[in-house]
Amino acid sequence: MNILITGIHGFVGSNLLQALAQEHQIYGLDIVSPTKAGLVSTFSWDDLDNGLIPPVDAIIHLAGKAHDTKNQSRADVYFQINTQLTQRIYDYYLASDATKFIFFSSVKAAVDSVPGEFLTEEVPTNPKGPYGESKVKAEEYIQSKWDIADKGTYILRPCMIHGPGNKGNLNLLYSVIQKGIPWPLGSFENKRSFTSIDNLCFVIQGLLTKAIDTGVYQMGDDEALSTNELIEVICGAMGKKAHIWHLPKGLMHALAGVGSCLHLPLNNERLRKLTENYVVSNKKLKGALGIDKMPVRAKDGLVKTIRSFENKK
Repeated sequence: MNILITGIHGFVGSNLLQALAQEHQIYGLDIVSPTKAGLVSTFSWDDLDNGLIPPVDAIIHLAGKAHDTKNQSRADVYFQINTQLTQRIYDYYLASDATKFIFFSSVKAAVDSVPGEFLTEEVPTNPKGPYGESKVKAEEYIQSKWDIADKGTYILRPCMIHGPGNKGNLNLLYSVIQKGIPWPLGSFENKRSFTSIDNLCFVIQGLLTKAIDTGVYQMGDDEALSTNELIEVICGAMGKKAHIWHLPKGLMHALAGVGSCLHLPLNNERLRKLTENYVVSNKKLKGALGIDKMPVRAKDGLVKTIRSFENKK
């Protein structure tokens, strides 16, 4: 296949290029254009309008503005990038001969906090903040048009993606553990879902090659892990002993309350984020792909990611 990937020089795009380039012709669409093995060429967004991009069979839309955990980005920037760029590339797809379109949205387009035991695609969308809101606006635009053409259109909602080259929250936790700082929230047994980059590449290959119904699909590993389990996995991969403090929950809530009043790093909102459950069901996606389980276990994927951090030291 000839495949166009937007945002190809980012973390996910670089890994997808490695996974797909042996069997497919890969073209990029990005704001930068370094040469990479397996990449035929990179086009700019202006090239969408000047006819320079060759015909392709599929478009994978990765380009977007990531969630700013420090809340320093203007809200309109999210909508300019996550919503308007998606509208632009989807309109290009509808006018093209391509027959598959894969849009990387986010579970944060669904809800900020999971109601109940786990999140499914049937939960009504209720995003909080410009990141999730801009993603769901892009989803709504795609869904408003996906019945007008006999094409396969897939909205993917991954939970936290990790792997070699990852630059997200997992790196921050790794840095804390590397310095020997104890984890003080051991009394909270929250569960969270993750998406290993190897499982992500497996899913994309399936969507490209199989007859899958158009729709919204959540993506994640099969197993959810508690933060305590995550720390144990990270320490095991580093050959370190885990230092987890099981301080009383009441004490941590009191400290977070003080932090909210004094604008300290540990406040009520951050404590909620660190200790809440966010478990995502991937049942619908596995059913569409015709598989019983993802190829990579959550813990194995995390070990591979942590060892890639170690190798960069």
